[in-house]
Amino acid sequence: MNEKNEQRIRELETMMASSGFWADKEQAQRIVKEYQTLKEGGSGDLHDRGDATLAVLAGAGGDDAEDFARMLRRMYEGYASQKGWHVRELHANENPQGGYRNVLLEISGTGAYGRLKHEAGVHRLVRQSPFNANAKRQTSFALVEALPVLAEGDAVELKSDDLDIQFAKSGGAGGQNVNKRETAVRILHIPTNFSVHVSSERSQQANREKALELLKAKLFAKEEEKRVAEAKGRSIATTTANEWGSQIRSYVLHPYKMVKDHRTGYESSNPEKVLEGDLDGFIDAAIRVQDDPAA
Repeated sequence: MNEKNEQRIRELETMMASSGFWADKEQAQRIVKEYQTLKEGGSGDLHDRGDATLAVLAGAGGDDAEDFARMLRRMYEGYASQKGWHVRELHANENPQGGYRNVLLEISGTGAYGRLKHEAGVHRLVRQSPFNANAKRQTSFALVEALPVLAEGDAVELKSDDLDIQFAKSGGAGGQNVNKRETAVRILHIPTNFSVHVSSERSQQANREKALELLKAKLFAKEEEKRVAEAKGRSIATTTANEWGSQIRSYVLHPYKMVKDHRTGYESSNPEKVLEGDLDGFIDAAIRVQDDPAA
């Protein structure tokens, strides 16, 4: 934790210790929420204290990659459960084997984005493939994207001419009547090639509004990433290749067992526990690196 956050924690503790702290209940709750986020390692930013949207997209590796996306979904659901956060599926493109070509989750809870944003990037899995008759070793990839919930003051402009909006039948839960109507919405932002797909709501209009909200968050997050990089004198890639060489973390299940984060060097020799949601060590290490001025 950096000195700025430690100082803010001391200020909040002084406020909470005052005799009239609960006189303004609404303000007191905001202060407690900020304090809890900072104590958990968050930055105290409006966005960091809020909810997150998490996307997992299978990359190179066929059925193995889509199964890896399923494993990552389960990992983040396990982590959210440990934190007392709520998870809701916004969209899922599931294959016949139960894996995911892509899945979009809304994770609600104090500090969800502040921690989960450190999971964004390409994840790599090495294991004996359950989809290969000879159980050969297989390497597969999945991309994780994390988006904040925007605040009222976050102005993100979307021009109608820049949008390609498509509608499709919703799949999965919801009943036959829902599935027969084209309620699912996919929006492509043509200038950036960013796209979002939402199918969880019961009406086309509700899915459209949610998709536009997520697209704005995606554009906002990219601009914020660019701003932070420029402040450190760096440039960022316009796209992230969901393949070898761009991974932030490797999960090795064979021939040995190890999970290693390539950004921080943090490791665990218990990948099963990590894949059940034991992520605090990895996320705390990423936060320390972020807070290091030399990083």
